[in-house]
Amino acid sequence: MSESHEISRREVLRNIGLSLTLTTTGVGVLSAQSAQHVHKAVEEEKAAAPYQPKCFNPREYATLRRLAEIIVPTEEGSGGALEAGAPEFIDLLASGNEELAAIYTGGFAWLDEQMIHRYTATFLDARPEQQAAMLDLMAYRKNESPELGPGIHFFTWARNMTVDAFFTSKIGWEYLGYMGNQAMSQFSVPAEAVEYALKRDLSVVFLRDINGTYGLDIKWVKHFK
Repeated sequence: MSESHEISRREVLRNIGLSLTLTTTGVGVLSAQSAQHVHKAVEEEKAAAPYQPKCFNPREYATLRRLAEIIVPTEEGSGGALEAGAPEFIDLLASGNEELAAIYTGGFAWLDEQMIHRYTATFLDARPEQQAAMLDLMAYRKNESPELGPGIHFFTWARNMTVDAFFTSKIGWEYLGYMGNQAMSQFSVPAEAVEYALKRDLSVVFLRDINGTYGLDIKWVKHFK
């Protein structure tokens, strides 16, 4: 990779990360085109050697991987967030944006502190049912309180970025039977998308832009079991 290409890539990732942190939750900010830039950058990083985190330390990155695995788990016949490269997607974006990095590093620290307080174990060391119980508290704004507020804010980012990374990846599009970003006179929601939404408690909304092309707006409403 040439030095000029690396500088250009870093600038693109920095601008994408900046566009995310200009909002309060990171919902609906990444366009499909921006997401593809990030996925391509991840692929370039993994082309020569296994991906090495650019932003998070080993324990933080392991926590991110576990969160991604829970949010969009692997299913029979389909990969999940890990196979789609969601942890790499988030780490690479965070490496170019200090505010985004702080949301995650602060969130990881808060999560471990809460887990130790409640279960005398960090998130990674806790039992699956303990992890699920903690995430159920963090997943809903109805649980907002001075104690849980920082965790709800953090998990909103982690959840939305994981889902965005998954559904803009090749694995995500293939699962939904996406036909490509093309103009169509008529559009129907693929049966696979409806089935996926019902199984994973997702709200799936198909959107049409001014050019007649379509995309997905997917919101997570899942309890963690």
